[in-house]
Amino acid sequence: MDNLSAIAYVVKVYPRFSQTFVVNEILAHEEAGLPLNIFSMRLSDDTRFHESLARVQSPLHHVLKPRGKANDFMNELRQTSMLLPAVIQVIEENPQVPAGDMQQAMALARAVHQGGIRHLHAHFGTIATTVSRLAAAMTGITYSFTAHAKDIYHESVDREHLRRKLEDAAAVVTVSNYNLEYLREKYPAAADHVVHINNGLDLEQFAYDASHQRQALVLAVGRLVEKKGFEYLIEAFAGVVSKMPQARCEIIGAGVLAGELQTQVRRLGLTDSVKLIGPQPQGEVRRKMRQASVVAVPCVMASDGDRDGLPTVLLEAMAIGTPVISTDVTGIPEIVEDGVTGLDVPQRDSDALEVACLRLLQDGELRQYLSENARKIVDQRFDIRNNSVQLRALFKRLLAGREH
Repeated sequence: MDNLSAIAYVVKVYPRFSQTFVVNEILAHEEAGLPLNIFSMRLSDDTRFHESLARVQSPLHHVLKPRGKANDFMNELRQTSMLLPAVIQVIEENPQVPAGDMQQAMALARAVHQGGIRHLHAHFGTIATTVSRLAAAMTGITYSFTAHAKDIYHESVDREHLRRKLEDAAAVVTVSNYNLEYLREKYPAAADHVVHINNGLDLEQFAYDASHQRQALVLAVGRLVEKKGFEYLIEAFAGVVSKMPQARCEIIGAGVLAGELQTQVRRLGLTDSVKLIGPQPQGEVRRKMRQASVVAVPCVMASDGDRDGLPTVLLEAMAIGTPVISTDVTGIPEIVEDGVTGLDVPQRDSDALEVACLRLLQDGELRQYLSENARKIVDQRFDIRNNSVQLRALFKRLLAGREH
């Protein structure tokens, strides 16, 4: 692994409670003997962290956003230009980049130069990739990034900036075939070096359980934001409990819609049946999944264009053996085949969601059939040890190409 000994990961915030896939990836690399450096652009303000975070050995460095004083920028420029004369040209060629982002890039470039780092890999095509692209140009190394969903589809995405990042990257990874086709169609100049590599799970942490002894519980897990579609699940559950009074729904997560969703629960008279229980540790989420008869992931395309790529919670439920209900958002149909690996309902259709929930709560044989098929898909395509091999092979090719 000598030629991979100087890879660094760059992320906006590390650690982040909602981004377990980044930690999964890092741990798989470490297990395979690949040492990493991790650079974070912001301090984490999460108050809860997953247990797996404690297993990460790679050092964490912060390249924080500066306070914005002109003297700070000039000091950063002087320090960097003494080591990396290319910094002046990079600044001149990127007049659209905010001064704060450029300062972070200079700080990262110095760390790259001093640490002997030879390749940067960012997650999400936003600030982490902006800074990685600039730092790579200043130091003459390569960079790549993983594009997920919000960084591709949100209305705030600057298409011209994204085009530059895609074209300048040595490679771009994305997490679904849906994303792959979209990026190749919209940004044809970058089409040849965009590849699909799935996120993955440490399947040793998600042992399959085909138990028929499940509670009449529908579980949902995710940030309480529009794209998760939880308001439609709550609306559907009013119909579920009218036909199956013992049924319960629990929603794990925190977010800006917590108050609105709680108000909806009260308005529908569901306070005894629907509970918003806040964020929970990984171990507790897995325990709840093993109790539940259904994991509902009613994703929608949000009004601002935001959407999920391929929700990790779907993979976790499918791995554990709890049948899932979801929608047709982006890459979800690539793993949730209606009536085969889960149930598919239209976006924002509370009536269809109600029917699907009742169907799974009441039909143990269907739950068994779906869960067996779902686990096979996860084993075949979402084992993080296998998928991280693809990433390391990609990094190796990029470094070899640079050397020749």
